[in-house]
Amino acid sequence: MHEFFTTKNIILYIVFINLFGFFIMWLDKRKAKKGAWRIPEKTLFIITALGGGIGTTAGMYTFRHKTQKLNFVIGFPFITILEIIAVVYFSIVK
Repeated sequence: MHEFFTTKNIILYIVFINLFGFFIMWLDKRKAKKGAWRIPEKTLFIITALGGGIGTTAGMYTFRHKTQKLNFVIGFPFITILEIIAVVYFSIVK
């Protein structure tokens, strides 16, 4: 059976989810400017929690979107830092 959780696949996933997080922040900012249907804040946090914290945080500051909301300014980096700590911890503990 072919191994699914290879280093290559994990790196590809991290790159994809962060690009997607960056894109989704751009899209939500664009929709906000046009007064259109918005992406739920819960969805933005889910994308961050699924490993897209670097992308969503970068998008937040690049597009100046959600930077006035403390939940995002603290939440996105906090989730990202927790994920990095978990990855480092589990990499060492193996």
